[in-house]
Amino acid sequence: MTENKWIDKFKIFFRRYYWDDILELANEYPDRKNVVVDFSDLDNFDRKLGDYLLYEPDEVLPSANNALKELLELQIEKEVSDLYVRFIHIPTKIPNRELRSKHLLKLLAIEGMIRKATEVRPKITNAAFYCMRCEHVTMLPQSGPKFTEPHECENDTCGKRGPFKILVEKSTFVDAQKLQIQESPENLKGGTQPQSLDVDVENDLAGIAKPGDRIIINGILRSHQRTLRDGKSPFYDLVLHANSIEYVDKEFDELEITPEDEDKILELSRNPNIYSLVTKSIAPSIYGYEEIKEALAMQLFSGVAKYLPDGSRVRGDIHILFVGDPGIAKSQLLRYMVKLAPRGVFASGKSASSSGLTAAAVRDEMGDGRWTLEAGALVMADMGVAAVDEMDKMRSEDKSALHEAMEQQTISVAKAGIIATLRSRCALLGAANPKYGRFDRYEGIAQQINMPPALMSRFDLIFVMLDTPNEEMDNRIAKHILKSHFAGEMSEQKRKLAGSLITDSDVHTQMEPILPPIDPELMRKYVAYSRKKIFPIMDENARQHLIDFYLDLRKMGETKDAPVPVTARQLEALVRLAEASARLRLSNTVSLEDAKRTTTTVFSCLKQVGVDPDTGTFDVDFIESGTTKSQRDKIKVVKEIIRKVGERHAGGNAPLHEIYEEAELEEIDREHVEDLINKMSRQGDLLKPKKDHVRIV
Repeated sequence: MTENKWIDKFKIFFRRYYWDDILELANEYPDRKNVVVDFSDLDNFDRKLGDYLLYEPDEVLPSANNALKELLELQIEKEVSDLYVRFIHIPTKIPNRELRSKHLLKLLAIEGMIRKATEVRPKITNAAFYCMRCEHVTMLPQSGPKFTEPHECENDTCGKRGPFKILVEKSTFVDAQKLQIQESPENLKGGTQPQSLDVDVENDLAGIAKPGDRIIINGILRSHQRTLRDGKSPFYDLVLHANSIEYVDKEFDELEITPEDEDKILELSRNPNIYSLVTKSIAPSIYGYEEIKEALAMQLFSGVAKYLPDGSRVRGDIHILFVGDPGIAKSQLLRYMVKLAPRGVFASGKSASSSGLTAAAVRDEMGDGRWTLEAGALVMADMGVAAVDEMDKMRSEDKSALHEAMEQQTISVAKAGIIATLRSRCALLGAANPKYGRFDRYEGIAQQINMPPALMSRFDLIFVMLDTPNEEMDNRIAKHILKSHFAGEMSEQKRKLAGSLITDSDVHTQMEPILPPIDPELMRKYVAYSRKKIFPIMDENARQHLIDFYLDLRKMGETKDAPVPVTARQLEALVRLAEASARLRLSNTVSLEDAKRTTTTVFSCLKQVGVDPDTGTFDVDFIESGTTKSQRDKIKVVKEIIRKVGERHAGGNAPLHEIYEEAELEEIDREHVEDLINKMSRQGDLLKPKKDHVRIV
């Protein structure tokens, strides 16, 4: 088929299927230069033409672009250039690791995650060479990977081999960028490393994709010969020349919500049981934990980020920490949240380093070998949820990388001559196990978790998840787990066993108890709609309720020797949670009910983690500094005892047995004294010159 015939075919196709798009393009040209075409429309119109496009794209794509150009010129009655037809939903989707030589020069779709993206820079496509001898200008198209210069001057009277000078103003340039697309982690088989592919993007596609985006790139697979020091190599490198980019996982702000979706969302929000429905839609395969699931729902909706007149920003994201016994589904809750959030990143504390969480400085192999930044997990999760499991197993220098990311929601990097600030506006969901395997309810949370108190205090909610045997509850959990497994077994047998007698309705009946009431796709759209359209303002009653709750807790700390029950950080957490509660029911007003729901959740959290086991009073220092007020008072008393006993002995060395006797007179038992002495010697306040002697430094 000749090219003209193809152009005529494409003209008929555009007139029949995409005429409205062309009229829109005529209005928006030159700001917009493309028409997006669904491949299935072309296939319905002419299957042969669709096949030609897949197998000989280099011949067919220019015809499609020319047909579009001619139709547009008729509309706007002037000459146009740089028009592109972008084809999406290409059926030939091939995983990175299955690319072979037979795929060269075919139109393919590659799905994955963007790992690196260079800056957008001009690339010369048609160079104008000015002959310094005869002043003749030679135009030379630049299509290959290397820059080519003319062998000799085109002018018949000259014909010399230069010298030539490039005239930038007469040459043509396009915007170009290089991307590196890597296989999505969830598609990997065990033990394999994700493979990546270089992608060249030009014109209106340049500058769209950012590291961390999950996308499908449709384009033509080409190859470039490798060059070695001693000549050319027989091996070729693969490069994808992009024709279009489709987003797989969009941020909440970018999810497309159709009018039908909007009707469903508004109908859902009017349901009086909306809180219960949303809560039950989070990890339905895990039994119970209603309070925790409600908090996770609030984390999805998040509070409102505020920009104040002095230029500071107050975060709206809610950070949650789970602490508890092993085997109670902490990790499963984390995984589910990562799946539900559009940009969810999962990292495990033991295997994550500070540069893996924040950003790493690496030599750029794609450009000219300069140092560039590679985004880590918290930057990849920008506008989403970052889940970090096993937080207690992280190295202390890696934990310190989280401080700034949690409060300021930025990551400052000063490495290899690069000084940069990256954004990490994500909600952090952490899980940690107690130091000694199981949680001891009679000891403070700070002593049991290997985490700095400054980091602990940045979490808005800390849930202690205890595994306490209870026959009735255990029975319900066991039934729920076995029901889930039975449903899974039936579904797998139906799927994989050809002669299975199990029907779809059998599977559906068994699956019903573990099906979320709100479909995950609708749930994401509901959250997206809320985050995009709802910006609640707190009414007077709600404000007063939060202030009263805060003041009532603070009042406990007014007497001279009382501990500090809560700090202003907890008040900010209350505000964020109340806003999220209003957003959950799509209300632009934070009502008294929202404030009450929030204070109930926060109070139950504080009751779990903020109570001094010695006195039974609220003491926020338990979380924030790891030492309660009563402990600090006892430390003073014990220090005084050690000083007194030390004065009676040479060199100030106080024997431990005498210290224990003196402490008992002050009503401090031996176990407590041992604990406090260990604490003080760890912090460098005490020295142990002999095994059973201590001395104040």
